[in-house]
Amino acid sequence: MLTALVQLHHTLQQAELPLEVPGADGQRQSRTEMVDQLEDYVIPRLMTIDAPLLTVVGGSTGAGKSTLVNSLVGRRVTEPGLLRPTTRSPVLVHHPEDGRWFGQERVLPDLERTDRPTTDSHALQLVPADSVPSGLAILDAPDVDSVEERNRTLAAQLLAAADLWLFVTSAARYADQVPWGFLRQAAERSTAVAIVLDRTPDEAVETVSSHLARMLASRGLKDSPLFVVREGKVSDEGLLPPEAVADIRGWLQSLAADTDARGAVVKQTLEGAIRSVSRRAYLVADALDEQTAAATSLRQQVDAAYDGALEAVNKASADGTLLRGEVLARWQEFVGTGELLKSLESRVGRVRDRVVGAVRGKPAQVERVTVAVESGLETLLLEHAEAAAERAEASWHSVGPGRALLEGAPQDIGRASREFRRQAERTVRDWQQGVLDMVRTEGAEKRTTARFLAFGVNGLSVALMVVVFAHTAGLTGAEAGIAGGSAVLGQKLLEAVFGDQAVRTLAARAREDLDRRVVELMAGERGRWTALLDSLAVDRAAPDRLRNAARRVDDEWFARRAVDVREERAAHPHGHAEGHAEQPAE
Repeated sequence: MLTALVQLHHTLQQAELPLEVPGADGQRQSRTEMVDQLEDYVIPRLMTIDAPLLTVVGGSTGAGKSTLVNSLVGRRVTEPGLLRPTTRSPVLVHHPEDGRWFGQERVLPDLERTDRPTTDSHALQLVPADSVPSGLAILDAPDVDSVEERNRTLAAQLLAAADLWLFVTSAARYADQVPWGFLRQAAERSTAVAIVLDRTPDEAVETVSSHLARMLASRGLKDSPLFVVREGKVSDEGLLPPEAVADIRGWLQSLAADTDARGAVVKQTLEGAIRSVSRRAYLVADALDEQTAAATSLRQQVDAAYDGALEAVNKASADGTLLRGEVLARWQEFVGTGELLKSLESRVGRVRDRVVGAVRGKPAQVERVTVAVESGLETLLLEHAEAAAERAEASWHSVGPGRALLEGAPQDIGRASREFRRQAERTVRDWQQGVLDMVRTEGAEKRTTARFLAFGVNGLSVALMVVVFAHTAGLTGAEAGIAGGSAVLGQKLLEAVFGDQAVRTLAARAREDLDRRVVELMAGERGRWTALLDSLAVDRAAPDRLRNAARRVDDEWFARRAVDVREERAAHPHGHAEGHAEQPAE
């Protein structure tokens, strides 16, 4: 069981719930509570099962907890708070011989130990007292309804580390909502609880105690002892008369003296805590599933935006769109149109020669085409990078987890990054250089031919770029005829030098190279979004790991229960009715 609980504790610690999905706040708090209870109580108690019974005195503001603790001990060991909220360390009173049980490595290990009063709420003051019987320790906790959040949190932490709650309320406050929230938790977790109705006027004892007893019974705490402390004079030392707390003191002393009774209380609370943590772990696992689903959805929204951008760039750079405007004008300057276009209507067999003879491009015109292609492609990339960022932002803004991530993002990712234009320029230039290198390599054996020399590497490279953008599906009317015809001219120029098959191979390679570079470029933009998700470290395997850890605790618990039943039957072979025969299976 100890090994299983340590593993469950480790798995819960790793169960991050970073996304703001509905209910996440509650499950984060629940996970923290479970981790704390395993650290503060369950694991230490299992390791030191014979340690004294830790009784935590908790309750509402002004209920008289500190006065009650002082009266039970017989001297002032904790200062009652005259001003609210009281800020001081919790006080644990124990028999001098039991001090070894409450060292730093034992219960509540994150609280520093001290032997003197302090206002540090992260410290635990240890007070030895001969009046406290061996086997019992009493811990005075802050108010559960304190206006100070740290006090409330500490009170909840201390109560979760208790073997026994001594829950103090008063005739004026016994019906308050906050204390009953804690008592409901105690009932759900099978925590051992005793109730102290403090500062009760004589005339109200019967009425209030009867009503409180009915409230306890209706909320699953009918077996909890109920003690009444009548309103009375407090001594100069801040103590109630001994007879006022005699019943409580006697009951605690009897628990301390009876090993079996003390063990039964510890077992009740410990097993209840184990079952509660195990049960609640499955709810955290469900919350982890929701985190995974939310992260997957957010990632899919980003992928849809940037996959759409890649598809749009691919289409626009292959359907003739780039052969409009400036690119088309500069290309026409290079190849000339007019008579050359008309010549294409002649027989195919003479087209190449006519193309070669008609082209009148010059180096300066080649450079203008290159610059126009570069500018057009950069503009296309920037346009679709901006559009993808806007679509991704709109998608994330439509859901809570996405909105929270955008609010915490270190930069405005709803637009293309500041570096994108420069990166796009470099991508296009690198691609153009790659096209130039392809043409140079392919024409290595043709550099001295007249046709190769007529256009040069730069001119043929420009023609290859135009061929890559050659499809005319995106053009209409007269523009389609001009752009399409101009693209055909580029292809004929290349075929005149390299031949049909080589041109098709070059065009395919240039197309693939462009697509690859655009994917890499957009990956950087997409990465700004996915990096946010990756930083959350949402682990798809975490829900199953947590369920498996909780299931192992369940298995150990049921195995232990079966052993307990067998031992009980062996000890009382004639004390069980026939109807109890199926209990181990249950």
